Amino acid sequence: MKKLLFPIIAFAMIIFITGCGSTKKFTYFQNIDSISLAASKGLYDARIMPKDELTILVQTTDPLTSKPFNIQQQTTGGGNEKRVAGYLVDNDGYINFPIVGKIHVGGLTKNECEDLIKSKIQPYLARTENPLVAVRTSSYRVTVTGEVNSPGVIPVATEKMSIVEALAEAGDLTVYGKRDNIMLIREDATGEKHNVRLNLNDANLINSPYYYLQQNDIIYVQPQKVKARNAFFGSNSSILFSLVGLASTVSSLLITIFR
Repeated sequence: MKKLLFPIIAFAMIIFITGCGSTKKFTYFQNIDSISLAASKGLYDARIMPKDELTILVQTTDPLTSKPFNIQQQTTGGGNEKRVAGYLVDNDGYINFPIVGKIHVGGLTKNECEDLIKSKIQPYLARTENPLVAVRTSSYRVTVTGEVNSPGVIPVATEKMSIVEALAEAGDLTVYGKRDNIMLIREDATGEKHNVRLNLNDANLINSPYYYLQQNDIIYVQPQKVKARNAFFGSNSSILFSLVGLASTVSSLLITIFR
């Protein structure tokens, strides 16, 4: 009769083991104490990309001097309120700026763009005039989907978001998400798509050029194989446990009869 009980016990152990996982798979940046993060030194600056909308404000000591460079438009709320118009970066990386004309800003940081515009408008100002140029990129978005708790499109208003921050905004990974094989799909300035695989368990991710996200990045978290197995056991759990219970009852009855 012991031979009858062994398959039942083994089957129950298999169910228990498949439901358990190593905690090592769920720990981010496991080797952070043993690597150098020197490569991540420096502050990140986002680059201007096609289809970005820029808000550009020019200020001078004489408001009338800077007025031609500050095109304003009516706010959507109506009334007399106005705001500085935005400039849409075209597919070739250009904006059409007042008086000056086309300026190539694609691939520049915010500070580089400010310096370029300042140099372009300087010939139209008095020699003693030192204009202040402020450039701001309107919020862009990234998409997080797959095995996260709250998949969706995330707006980025700060011009800077890391992959860890994006995943946190999406409610972090579910227990089924593959933390060592995150897919990042990125579109470059020419419109070509690239994909890379990122490992959240490896602290070297902080040194990666993909640690900070860019406009329209897509993050896809793949499911682990165990999800399919758990889905099978979950959908058939009542049947399986009924069979285990029945087998246990029959085994007990046979043991009693043949004693």
